Amino acid sequence: MGEEPAGGAARRLVETRQRGWIDPVRAGFGHSRHSCAEGLSPYAEHFWISTWDLAEPYTQRLISHPTVNLTVTEEYARVAGVIPGEFSCTLEGRGRVVGLRFRPGGFRPFAGGPVSELTGRFVSLPDMYGPAGATLWREVLASPDEEAMRLIERFLLDLRPTPDAPIDPLIERVAAAETDQTITRVDQLAALAGTSVRSLQRLFQEYVGIGPKWVIRRFRLHEAAERVRDGLAPAGLAAELGYTDQAHLTRDFAAVVGLPPAAYQRLTSA
Repeated sequence: MGEEPAGGAARRLVETRQRGWIDPVRAGFGHSRHSCAEGLSPYAEHFWISTWDLAEPYTQRLISHPTVNLTVTEEYARVAGVIPGEFSCTLEGRGRVVGLRFRPGGFRPFAGGPVSELTGRFVSLPDMYGPAGATLWREVLASPDEEAMRLIERFLLDLRPTPDAPIDPLIERVAAAETDQTITRVDQLAALAGTSVRSLQRLFQEYVGIGPKWVIRRFRLHEAAERVRDGLAPAGLAAELGYTDQAHLTRDFAAVVGLPPAAYQRLTSA
């Protein structure tokens, strides 16, 4: 058996920035994030659990991250690769989803191949892991939150993942792309990593599932959405975030968020 979390250990609530959320949280919708077992932490960031009890259907829209997620609901149990375009899902009635967000590159030991093979795809746990994946689905659905998370941890650790040397430096490079707003080009990130652009591109495709240019641009869109939501005028953002002009930012923003920056600002300030 793989490493198992300590039976009586308290699971921490994880406080992270709600980057990527497009719509304001609706009444009747709950979301929490939880730490994972120490043995899984080199590969995964946190669990997340969403619950809803809605009088009317609600379409949740997200600006996706460069991460793989494992998600279990009544309707599906699947691994979601990096979603390059817009992502939305419609919730209605009552329900729950138990999710595990992997670190950038952290799913590679569980993938059986380059993570780019999952990009833009949803693969069911039974298809990926056979009868054991189907059993996990049934057991998670039948369990309360804490036990559901433990079942997922035990399942993944029983796969005996082996830490891969590129994961830690790769996580640092993705973190730099997210937090350093001056990084707007791949050659800047490659120089910071002390490698060539081509080598960085190969590494990102193999482990993250998508290229560094997309990762940098996606984080700059996260930044743009946050600032617009906070009331900053969109006109001054384009050059600062590495876009050639305001029209370029507006096109990218509208393609992912579904609205141009000015309209999104009016929506979120209403």
